[in-house]
Formats: sequence, C-alpha cells, structure tokens
Amino acid sequence: MDPNTSVAYFSMEIAVEAGMPTYAGGLGILAGDTVRAAADLRIPMVAVTLLHRQGYFYQRIGPDGEQVEEAVAWAVEDYLTESPARVTLSLAGRDVVVRAWKHKVVGAGGHVVPVYFLDTDLPENAPDDRRITDHLYGDGKDMRIRQEAVLGIGGVRVLRAVGYGQLGRYHMNEGHSAFLVLELLEEHARQAGRTVPVMADVHAVRERCVFTTHTPVPAGHDKFPVGTVEKLLGSRPEFGMSDIFCCDGEVNMTFLALNLSRFVNGVAKKHGEVARHMFTSHTIDSITNGVHMATWVAPAMAELFDRHIPGWQEDNFSLRYALSIPKPEVWRAHHEAKRELLDYVNRFTNAGLELETFTIGFARRMTPYKRPDLIFHDLDRLKHLVHTLGPIQVICAGKAHPADREGKALIHKILEAAEALKDDIKVVFVGNYDMALGQLITSGVDLWLNTPHPPMEASGTSGMKAAANGVPSLSVLDGWWIEGCIEGVTGWAIGENHRNSGGEVNHTRDTEDLLSKLEKAVLPMFYQERDRYLEVMRHAIALNASFFNTQRMMQQYVLKAYFL
Repeated sequence: MDPNTSVAYFSMEIAVEAGMPTYAGGLGILAGDTVRAAADLRIPMVAVTLLHRQGYFYQRIGPDGEQVEEAVAWAVEDYLTESPARVTLSLAGRDVVVRAWKHKVVGAGGHVVPVYFLDTDLPENAPDDRRITDHLYGDGKDMRIRQEAVLGIGGVRVLRAVGYGQLGRYHMNEGHSAFLVLELLEEHARQAGRTVPVMADVHAVRERCVFTTHTPVPAGHDKFPVGTVEKLLGSRPEFGMSDIFCCDGEVNMTFLALNLSRFVNGVAKKHGEVARHMFTSHTIDSITNGVHMATWVAPAMAELFDRHIPGWQEDNFSLRYALSIPKPEVWRAHHEAKRELLDYVNRFTNAGLELETFTIGFARRMTPYKRPDLIFHDLDRLKHLVHTLGPIQVICAGKAHPADREGKALIHKILEAAEALKDDIKVVFVGNYDMALGQLITSGVDLWLNTPHPPMEASGTSGMKAAANGVPSLSVLDGWWIEGCIEGVTGWAIGENHRNSGGEVNHTRDTEDLLSKLEKAVLPMFYQERDRYLEVMRHAIALNASFFNTQRMMQQYVLKAYFL
C-alpha cells in the first residue's frame, strides 16, 4: 500500500462490533459500515476514533418510566490489541499521553482496514486527563474540546507514530475531528521551515481534506469560545486567520472543517440542498448514505439471497434480481427473522407478542424532532383500526441523550400510551437499543415507521436496513426516503407535502396521514392481499437495498472525494 494514496477516516464514534460500546447511534453505525465497505472494496484506508472505556451509556428503564444511564463495562483487551506507540499533546498546560489500540476490520476478500482507538487512561496522566476518553460525548464544553483535541490532533500524531506518513486524504466524518487541520497546518509549515502557518499551508492542507456534514440540527455543530479553546490548546496563530475561522469570538468546528476541505458533502440529496442553504458560501455536494448489506441482512434472508442471488455480498447491485425470488420463500425467510425478534423481545420484556400479528417497528434516538410518539397522538383512531382491520403490535426502542429532558419525556409518553392501549394493542419499549437489537428489529418487523420533523432528518439509515430485509417503510418524506419511496411499491409516504417543502409541519395532519395510510393501504394489504404485500417487500429489496448500500456509497466517495 502506498501511504500517499490512502485515506485516513476520522470519526468520534465507530461501531465495529456489537460488543464494543464505542458508538451512540446513527453516526457511529454509519462509520462502522463505511469502514466495512472500504475493507470489502479494498480501499486503502485507516480509521481513527476514541476508545470510550465506559461507552455512551447502558440504558435501563426504571419502574417509574425514567431512563437510567449506567456506565458500560466491557473488556477492551478482548477486542483490541494495544499498540506500543505513544504520543503527547498539551492540554491546559499539561502533557497528556495518548495510546492507541488496534482493531482489524477484514473485508470479504481479506483486505484489512485498521481502526485505531485512542485512549488517555494511563497512569502518567493526571486524573482528569485519564477520564477524557471514558464516555462518548462527555459533559461540558471543556471535556468536549479535550476529546476533540485528542481525536484530531492526537489522531494525526498517532498515525505518524504507527508508520503512516502524509496520507492522500483526511476524511472528517462530522466536525468533531476538525482540530486535525490544525495539526496538518503545523506539520506543513514546519516542513517548509516556517514557525507560523501562512496561506500556502492552508491551501496545501485544504487539498488533502474531505468533510461530511450529517445534520441540520444546531446541536450537531460544535462551537466553542476562542478563550476556552486557547485555555486548553494554547494560543495559536491560526485563530487569527479569517479564512479558517468564520466567527468572531468562537471556534466553530463545522466551519473549520468546511474552510479546510476540498470536498464537502451532505448525506442525501435533500440534505445537500439544506446544507447549501445553511452554509451559503461553500460548495456542498451530496452522497446519499447506505448500509453494509452483509452486516444488516438477517441470517434467514441472507441464506435466501445466497440461493437465489449468488454473489450478492460482493455485488450489492445484484439484489435487484430479488423480484424473481418466489414470494412464499420471501415470506418464510421473513417469518424466521420475525420469530427471532419476537423471541428476544418476549424473553426480555414478557410482552407476549404474537408471530401472526402485524408488527410495527420504531427504533430511533429519542429526541423531539424524531417524533417517536406521533403514532400515539390519536389512540381512539388506533384502536378503531385494530377492531376493523386486524391486530397490531408495536415495538419501540431508542436512547435519549442524558441531558435531553424532552427526549426522556418522550419515553414516558410511549409507556403511557402502552398502558392506555394495553387492552387493544400491545406496545413494548425495549431498553438499551444497540447494534445487535437494531439488526433484530429492522429485519423482524412487518413495517418500519419513521416520523421525523422535515427537514431535520439528514439521511436516516434504519429504513435502509429494513429494506435490505424486505421490510417496507411508512415514513415522512425526508432524508433518504425522498429518493427511496415509490408509493405503494417500495413502501408508503407520510405527508406528501414534505417532498419539496421544508415548511411548517402540522403534527395533527401528519398523524391523520399516518393512520390513514395504515387504514386504507397497509393493513388491508397485509391481512387481505398478502400476495401484494409480498410484492412490496420484494421491491423494497430490489429497488432500495440494491442502491442504498455502502458499496455504492463508497464507490461514490472514491470517485468524487478520495482519488480525484
């Protein structure tokens, strides 16, 4: 491998294995799928993230319906190999030593993408510094700056220490790693014999950097007072360069990444439009997200594909041939995936869910713009559907950020709805949503529900995982679903008015549309015209799974961002 043509992929969270709690949700899951696809496609990549010794958190739902967060205990040595390399960076005037742990992601053909997990829990560090890499997204601006400095600055230094020279591209997956450009600027200036970076260094670094922005939500764009950053990182001449920092008095990590990247992209066509309106002075492309098929397809469905579409893992585009798979075989494979899910849920919740009952899945981060309670806004109407069309059961899951009181309140609302509906509809909230549970839910339900407040869903990938397993979506037209929805063919849309609009959203109207689709299209087809429902399931695979995968996504990154 020629290090001058390789890619360094930086992400605050990367989900490489279910047993490693090094991720919080969609961003980390996407990062893991990205690395797996790079390994499959033999892309010369190395990835960098933080270790998160105590994870994001283990979610437990207390008897009063409150989310309880607990540290996650996991055996680092069971998954990672410690590297002898050590690097040091200065934080708040103290030297902080960073070590790296290595994990090998092996592709379908044997190609390896190494992932380096950075760790500050070393005896030579001060007690506060040992905790920097304990929890994902640590509390407070000081801790967040420390984490992002270790990731960006420490990450570049670790790459040098383990033998990577000046790589061809540095891909920042969201703005958390943007401090890496400061290290690259310093390196380039030093190599040119300068002690202070100049615009020539800026232009050189910009040519090597790529940035993917993932969210229109303001909380997803970190910004810190310059004084706080200087207290922790020291005064740096770059902070006075207007071409690097857009904003007086603050360091905006998104603008730092935007200003120092040759290629910037959103994660769906609609999100690209939204990002261009947010950052009007920048050129922003779009590469729609995907999911790693071999990771998310249930074993029963994978066996079905192996028989009818040999080579589908190496060529995800061949899943378009799913239209030729006999419908009874699709149903048997789905039934097996559904049995696996219901066995798990019943075992851990004692919910008594039934295999033949139409099952709706909703598993997302619990936060207001996701609107997880939308389906429960009209309980009487929901009961009416059951009594006139057939039984329904609902499986919900998702974590609220520890500081998100509104998100935690939404869990309460779902549990209250479950109690109010208990005589008519079984609604169960499954705690500690993680990668393993996500695979079970997206493959085992009969319908995937997604109800974001447009245009806040940058992409969304859970519905892509469902499609890979032949599970249709009923979703608001936002993110990827604008591209993936063919009404009544791959699934169904909530709120047709959202397709070309980012305007005011009416929750009552969206609830009415959601329940009307269930009443007039989805439930009658499932219970009375099963053959037609199976046709939608086959189209979800053939039209959506064959395109919304990381194989296609990474090919686009190679052509647009990495090697041009």
